[in-house]
Amino acid sequence: MPAGLVISAPASGVGKTTLTLALARAWRNRGLHVQCFKSGPDYIDPAFHAAATGRASVNVDSWAMDRGTIAHLVGRGTDADVVLAEGSMGLFDGVAARGVSGTGATADIAEMLGWPVLLVIDPSGQAQTAAAIAAGLRDYRAGVRLAGVVLNRVASPRHEDLVRRALNDAGIAVFGALPRHAEISLPKRHLGLVQAEEQAEIGKLIDEAARFVAEHVDLDAVLGSAASWSPQPAANGMNVTPPGQRIALARDAAFSFIYPHMLEAWRAAGAEISIFSPLADEAPDASADVCWLPGGYPELHAGKIAANARFRSGLRAFADTRPVHGECGGYMVLGTALTDADGIRHEMTGLLGLETSFAKRRMHLGYRLAALAAPMPGHQVGARLRGHEFHYSTIVAQPDTPLAVVHDATGAVIAETGSRRGLATGTFFHLIAEDR
Repeated sequence: MPAGLVISAPASGVGKTTLTLALARAWRNRGLHVQCFKSGPDYIDPAFHAAATGRASVNVDSWAMDRGTIAHLVGRGTDADVVLAEGSMGLFDGVAARGVSGTGATADIAEMLGWPVLLVIDPSGQAQTAAAIAAGLRDYRAGVRLAGVVLNRVASPRHEDLVRRALNDAGIAVFGALPRHAEISLPKRHLGLVQAEEQAEIGKLIDEAARFVAEHVDLDAVLGSAASWSPQPAANGMNVTPPGQRIALARDAAFSFIYPHMLEAWRAAGAEISIFSPLADEAPDASADVCWLPGGYPELHAGKIAANARFRSGLRAFADTRPVHGECGGYMVLGTALTDADGIRHEMTGLLGLETSFAKRRMHLGYRLAALAAPMPGHQVGARLRGHEFHYSTIVAQPDTPLAVVHDATGAVIAETGSRRGLATGTFFHLIAEDR
């Protein structure tokens, strides 16, 4: 029977991902089968999980998904020995208004699955106060159980002793304390961690993290704190309609942001996926009946995309007779032009009139609920789509027919409506699920 555990923290940036990867690899090195999940709309971390465990990881999200969908997704952990759900932001951080089954907080997933929470606490600049924070998180919400704490970035043995004593007085188990260790720091860029597939040495980094954590953390005690878990049969699956029978999917360093569960749901529904690389100047498969451009980092490769004539002409020819859809970065590439961070304007494919700029960065972040005013691949007029938007571009022009009426998680209407022109459509949000 699998043992389930949620890894969370008081805030972002304290080491959740590093600890998750280290524990997963350390237990895998002991011969255990480890399954990871990511709570929340982060599409980068699952690839790191897969690198550590050798098993595909997916997102579970209480704002966008119902309980049946979450149960279906976590069911892949049935044959594992250990199941780890890595949280996002702080343990109770979500949106103000409840979504499908919760607010998107990691605590929702912990309570829903009945898994205890392993807290990562960074006590930098404090000592006993770290225990007060941990105790507050333990007592904040009935139904969320605390397994214990791993301290990260402790400054000295004396510092560790002060924090350990305070946590012991509060009745909170300390499974280990990690000194600062630059060798296991994961590189970052403006949308989060540099992606796993872009890091040639990611295997060595995870191995070092596993060695370091095994040296300073009681792995047996952590494993013993996890809850025995009997997955409940899911009443239904993903209920996702693929955008087509044969999907040409852009996939390279500029087009890599798509939720793994969406690809799995498309395949499970019988769709075939044909991969092509715009950066390698490849055109979509001529035998496909739909083309999908995910998000990613087109702003870092805008010059190359603009120069790749075979890709641009091939995509335009495809769009003459078949649907093309772009999400976020893919939407920008379907547009007329993209201005990069240096102020250089690059012509894009021109299938839509959208023009965006990174010259003046402006963060767009949050859940999105879209009611389609026009059809897009896989979804008809009136469909209610749930997704998440995260980018730093500014809209210079968005002149085409709006694709949807889009609200944020509070219900406020936002200007990023998406667009439709001919058979081309695009949205700034990444699709997570459709309301049933």
